[in-house]
Parts: sequence; C-alpha cells; structure tokens
Amino acid sequence: MTRGVARKVVFSNGFGDRQQAGQLVPRGCLALLLLCAAAVPGAEIPAPVDEKPVDYAIVVTGRELLEGVYADSHTLFLTRTLRSSGLHCLFSISVDDSPADIAEALRYASTKVPLVIVTGGLGPTENDVTRQALSEFTRIPLYEHPEILQDMERRMGVSRDQLRANLRRQSQMPTRGTYLKNAGGSAAGLVFELEDRVIVALPGPPRELQPMVRDELVPYLSRRFGTRPRGCSLTIRFVGLGQSQIDQTMKDHAPLPVGVLVSSNFEGGRVDFTFALAGDNAENRAQLEELKRQTAECLGDHIYAYDETTTLEQHVVSLLAQRGVTLAVAEAGSGGSLVSALDGVDDAERTVLGGFVSRTGERLRHLLRVPDEKWQAAASPAEQTELLAAALAAATPAQWSVVIGDVQRDERGASYVTVVYRFGDGRLESQRVGVRGGDVGRGQLTTQLLDQLRLRLR
Repeated sequence: MTRGVARKVVFSNGFGDRQQAGQLVPRGCLALLLLCAAAVPGAEIPAPVDEKPVDYAIVVTGRELLEGVYADSHTLFLTRTLRSSGLHCLFSISVDDSPADIAEALRYASTKVPLVIVTGGLGPTENDVTRQALSEFTRIPLYEHPEILQDMERRMGVSRDQLRANLRRQSQMPTRGTYLKNAGGSAAGLVFELEDRVIVALPGPPRELQPMVRDELVPYLSRRFGTRPRGCSLTIRFVGLGQSQIDQTMKDHAPLPVGVLVSSNFEGGRVDFTFALAGDNAENRAQLEELKRQTAECLGDHIYAYDETTTLEQHVVSLLAQRGVTLAVAEAGSGGSLVSALDGVDDAERTVLGGFVSRTGERLRHLLRVPDEKWQAAASPAEQTELLAAALAAATPAQWSVVIGDVQRDERGASYVTVVYRFGDGRLESQRVGVRGGDVGRGQLTTQLLDQLRLRLR
C-alpha cells in the first residue's frame, strides 16, 4: 500500500450530488469515505433547532470488508441507532486491520469530530490489533482490568494463570477511560478518554456489537456528551408489498397522528417505514403504539419486524428456532442465494443444517443420488424438483427441505423457478416464483424465498 500520498476526498450523498471536502486525506488509509446520511436512505428525522447534535465518525476495520467478503453492516446499524439519540455521523471510513492504517484514519477523524467509533479488531488473533493501535495513538497505556479478567476466568473455567496469552490480552483496558460490557463474548468495548475527544472501540461480530451499543454505549454517550433520545419513533418492516400500496392502505385504515414525520426505504422487495414524533413522552408513545396496532390489523401478513435492526433473514432463523424446525436447502436456479442469506445469521447453524448448490438440477440430482430411471420418468421439471426434495430429505436429518429448481420459461416467455417445500410429515408444496436477471433480480428472488418460508413458519 502506498504511503505518504495525499488526495482530495469527494463525498456523495447517494443521489448523484457530490461535494469536495476541501481537505487532504492520506491515501493509504482510505478505502471508503462517505457521508453516513447516505447509509440510511430516506428522509432524515430533524433534530430540534435549539439542540446541536454531537458529530461523530466511524472507522470500520477489516481486510475482509475491503476484499468484498463481507458487507459493512456496522455503519448502517450505528447511524440508525445513534441518530435517535442526537448524534450525527459526519463520515465513515473503512480501513485494513493494520496499525498504520488505523492510525491514519484516527488522525484524520480526530481532527473533525469529538467522538470516533472504531469497530473490529478486539479479538484474540494476530490481526486483532485495534486495542494496541488505539493505545499507541492516544498515548494512553493499557492495564489488565481485574473485573474483566475475573469474568474471563469464569467464562473459560480456568484460573488466570492458565489463560492463553492471546485470550488474556482481551482483559487490557485503557488507564484513562472505561470499558463497555460484552454480554455475548469475551472482548469488552474500550473507551479512551482524551481532554477534547473520545475514541470508542467495539468488537466486530454483530451479535456482540449491537447489544453493546444499545445497552452500554448509548448510556455512556448520554453521560459523557449529554445526549438523549430525540423524540420517539416506530419502524415497521414490510415484505411482499410495494411502498405505494403500503402507503395507500395505511391512509385508508391506519391514519397517522398529527405531527408525525415519515421516512421510508425500499430495497430488494423489502420496505421500511419509520414514524417519528418530536417529543418522547407517554402520549406520543401511546399514539405510535396505536398506529402499530392499526397497521398490524390491515397489513400484518406483510410485517416481519417492528424495529430497524431485525432483518428478514434473522426473522426466518428465529421462526425456525421457535418452531423447533431444522432446514436443509438445495438450489439450482437461485445460485445458492437462499442458503447464503440464512447462513449469514448468527446461530443459524442450529437450525440451517446445510445446502447443496449447483448450476443445474441435473447436477443436483447427481449430488443427491437420484436414480437415473426416476429422473428420466419424471414428466416435468416440477416433478424433477419434487424428486430432489425427497432425496434431500433422505440425505439430511433436517425436518424441512426446500429445493429451488432450474430457471424455466412460461408460455409468455417469463422466467421462473419451481420451489418445492417438503415438511416433516412428508407433505409437499410446490410453487412458481418469478425470476429477473442481474444482482437486483437475485436479491428480489432471495427476498421472495425468505418470505415464503416466513409465511409457512408462522
């Protein structure tokens, strides 16, 4: 990576408008620099004019993000969660997980905002360098915190003298600052407190980061910066309906309270509506609760969550767990998108036992060992897909099986796949799902498949 070269940074708000920041930024550390408002499409909920929001920046670490292995979900979660508490994200930077790159990002960010939030790199592996990088940058030494060390002893079931050095390193906290408890893991969050700014480090796994932000970071920021919730809001997540149909149905059956601000976001067949009122009081909360009830009455079949952090994938995995159902998947025409989406959910391995993916149903039937005579005797692609479902059920201990067959064309030339669901009692259900080309079409297909699973699991 080239060092010591500077360039102008251009911001984009995601709608084609661009502006130059007018600052020189070291090239080595910047893989992505964007306005965080762009990470949350839809209208902003304005803050009261008499209160100035606290500006902050996000530094997301991890080479796997820069290589496209994972998407950056941290910026989206943080901006959505902290916005309602009166914090304004000025920008987000993604960097490699190296001390030099983290330091470059911190040097830039700390000149712009009083609060910098760093994600990732607090674990026990060699490339988890965030803790030491922040200590060196802030010149705040680290020490073993006795409570963290004691909690680690309890978690691991061994004395501190028997803890491996890489694990014990996770008990190191800044001598000037504090730490944030981790209910889901061993890596506590770090808070480095300087005279005029604060740098916070959060663990990378979403299952650890997200509860820590809600339960630990938000209260800390309230104490440190005097932030507080700006009004109250309700987010409803829909699937299977378009924005205009949702909007019209609500106008007819769930009228909005006076003064409510509405923002919406549409992506891949999923629609989010957020409703906000300026004051956080019992009357406004009651109005939003009534709106939630009315919306559930008229649109409940299409609602999968009432908060902005629960994804459709998480909801389906949660339904599988609630039903005590395990699932196996075989995919041809969907290219593995369904099992990939489910596998990305924390703890999915308890319910999603695995998947077979191939480019064609013919190849799938070899993987699942469907006999030649049965395959050739099938009268249609739909019957072949049913054979695959039966073979998948026989090949795995999963109670439910889902098979997505080859892409076919109907009499009008429209593309579709046949999806077969096989349930624990041996019952089969078959349906056609339309298919469009490109990444957008693949995302919509994945959403439709997840939605159909959701409906069958309710």
